[in-house]
Amino acid sequence: MKKNRFYKLLPIAAFLCGFLSCTNLDEEILDESLTGTGEAEIVSGSIAPVYGLLRQVWMHTVNFGLQEVASDEGILPYRGGTDWFDGGKFIAVHQHLMTPGNGLVGDAWTYITLTLSRAVLAEERLKLEVENGNSSAQGPLYEMIAMKAYLNMLALDNWGLVFKKDNSDDLSEILRGEDAVQYLETELLSVVDVLSSDKGHGRMNKYAVKALLARLYLNAAVYRDPYGTPEFKTSDMDKVIQYTGEIINGPYSLSPEYFELFNDDNDTNPEIIFALDQRGVLQTEHSRWAYWSISGDQVPRPEFPSTRGTDAVAATPDFFQTWVDAYGEVDPAEADARFFQENTVIPDELRDLTGVNPTNDADHYYGVEASEFEIDRGILRNVIWGPRKDESGNIMTTDDGKVRIYPIINRRSSGANIRYVDHTLQVDFSNEGSLHNTGYRFSKYQFSRTAPNCCSNSSVDIVLIRLGEVYLMSAEAKLRKGDVAGALADVNTLRTSRNARPAQTPAPLSSIDLDVLFRESGFELYWEGHRRVYQIRFGKYEDSWTEKTNADVYKRLFPIPQKAMDGASSESGFLVQNPGY
Repeated sequence: MKKNRFYKLLPIAAFLCGFLSCTNLDEEILDESLTGTGEAEIVSGSIAPVYGLLRQVWMHTVNFGLQEVASDEGILPYRGGTDWFDGGKFIAVHQHLMTPGNGLVGDAWTYITLTLSRAVLAEERLKLEVENGNSSAQGPLYEMIAMKAYLNMLALDNWGLVFKKDNSDDLSEILRGEDAVQYLETELLSVVDVLSSDKGHGRMNKYAVKALLARLYLNAAVYRDPYGTPEFKTSDMDKVIQYTGEIINGPYSLSPEYFELFNDDNDTNPEIIFALDQRGVLQTEHSRWAYWSISGDQVPRPEFPSTRGTDAVAATPDFFQTWVDAYGEVDPAEADARFFQENTVIPDELRDLTGVNPTNDADHYYGVEASEFEIDRGILRNVIWGPRKDESGNIMTTDDGKVRIYPIINRRSSGANIRYVDHTLQVDFSNEGSLHNTGYRFSKYQFSRTAPNCCSNSSVDIVLIRLGEVYLMSAEAKLRKGDVAGALADVNTLRTSRNARPAQTPAPLSSIDLDVLFRESGFELYWEGHRRVYQIRFGKYEDSWTEKTNADVYKRLFPIPQKAMDGASSESGFLVQNPGY
């Protein structure tokens, strides 16, 4: 198998920019400690850069955006002919017409491989520490082995390959198919029984590795043959059931209030297994999952008048239709606590906007303390309410100092004082379908109250692995083995656990099959970057939705960026472009 070198980390960035599709590698270099819940925890200077750079991997316009826009869940049109064209990269990915020059694909490759390189270097340094008698480095060493496997699994999902490498001076191998599966299995099994079982926040632990093993075995059929019809081995499904069972019987519990999983204090939520820690010094980054989809006319926190949404990704009509199919004549907001949480409670006498418009609505508002205003959560539809600014850019208030909450004026596509922001179901690449207000919006993450501001900064942790996903994996493995009753029990346990708002608690299902389970995975995991992988595994990725009609199976994997191919050209055969590109 052809080999090549991953050069040492410094000047690794320079090498990667030649080898990878780098567009902007400016990054904050973290110090040698991370803070958890306010108490400093000294962490190896090797580990901090790995965990720190992971946030770049999961930025909205890096791997998160790649997963969302490539799936039937999200669409990002050229908003109003002015915003979010970005060379057409989001449009091409949504239509499965991307090329090796696509910037969204290239940025995901860059940051996944750069973070992987840091993990390799961290592993090397920590091994040396252990050899020199530093026993405190043993646990972090296991974490870095797990992090390497996690990052390689992201690469396997995206490009069908992994990088096998243990030391910076070693030759690396590119593995695909069964070789890749066996390598990741070996790496994860080597640490699963020796890693700490502590739920230590923002760090890899034993249960996170068990979840990764479950993901590996569940996806193994796809990894072995990414372009064929997956053949799910009974032995793989047994291992999924084993590891998910051990996690379910472990120290985690499902969150009764679904949206508390994505609240400002989610570092203490008992359902979260692994997350991007954004406490303390790390709260300087990453609120993008919160504000990326929100209206650009919405001020999510009146304490910060200059902040707003970006009118980016919207929910496809096809994804919304899955909720309609499930609940029929009952509005999903009334039937399922995961679909919607009303926080902007509009007085009954103000709800009817008949005859009301921005030219005559000066008194059509209600007042609320700035610190108490919360936008609605879940899937946002129709007219949106929120703070309004005066001509000087100040938040308008009542005589007693409360914030005035109005229907929000649409100033982005239709001009000032024309109409309100009204999120319509239909969104597409036509001129009308691309206006800033089109498409229902994702509002899953709370806008932080404890960070320096609510949009650029956040102390809400980004959830990467949680118990809800584990229940779904368990149900799927059982269903693929023919244990329908066991699968139904897992799904109903998950559904009925979201009971903090009893009237919206999802009712238990009476039956289940693979199509229903796929639909259920969308209800539970939307806006978390999982949908594309689920579509591929469930055989839905070649379907048509919104503006996507391409049915080419070779688009299940993304192209290897051209800059990466060019950078590796000195080693003949090291990087081989994926079929179809």
